[in-house]
Amino acid sequence: MDFIMNTIDLFHKGGPVMYLLLACSLFVVTISVERFLYYRSLNTDAKVFHNKLQTLLEKHNVNEAAQFCQQSSSAVAEVASAGLQANLRGAQADVAVEGAAALTCSRLREYLDDLSTIVTLSPLLGLLGTVIGMIGSFSVLNVQSGQPMAITGGVGEALIATATGLSVATLALVAHSYFSRQVNKLVTDVEQIAAMVIGYLPAKKTNRRDAHEIA
Repeated sequence: MDFIMNTIDLFHKGGPVMYLLLACSLFVVTISVERFLYYRSLNTDAKVFHNKLQTLLEKHNVNEAAQFCQQSSSAVAEVASAGLQANLRGAQADVAVEGAAALTCSRLREYLDDLSTIVTLSPLLGLLGTVIGMIGSFSVLNVQSGQPMAITGGVGEALIATATGLSVATLALVAHSYFSRQVNKLVTDVEQIAAMVIGYLPAKKTNRRDAHEIA
């Protein structure tokens, strides 16, 4: 209980900037939870999926391969499914795969720029709070008779904002680094699946082009 009260007391001593830093910290936590659950829902054993899909495509079982992809909600399955469905409709599979891959990668990177912004913004807000606090500390109105520690005590309170800003920035940086690694792994898996699907479905695209040229 004393720890909570001391924390609240330090929060108020940090000045009005502390409310902005609190909002930043809540923003980081919210994005972290949302991204963690989102990546977890898209994650799958890409190697097993790749091998299974490759086996079906080698046997030219496009219908079965499309059904296999629809059974999974992973990022690689969405991209592969887009190409296979396009092939079954007689459309160009490579265009569908590239479009689906670009959209998937964009969704994977969503909100990561916001975390990067918090990494830069939080220390600046902390410094702003410290500067505001030090301006008040060095005011002649704060130096009262018999209180030689008035200025130094005020500076100490002003530094609370800087410490809080650095803490929030550290939290955001760790989250950004972790999720960036997750995104890089998923993007690599998506690119490998996209290349495989395009490689196994070139015939229909070529036949359609030849038929168009003959016509």
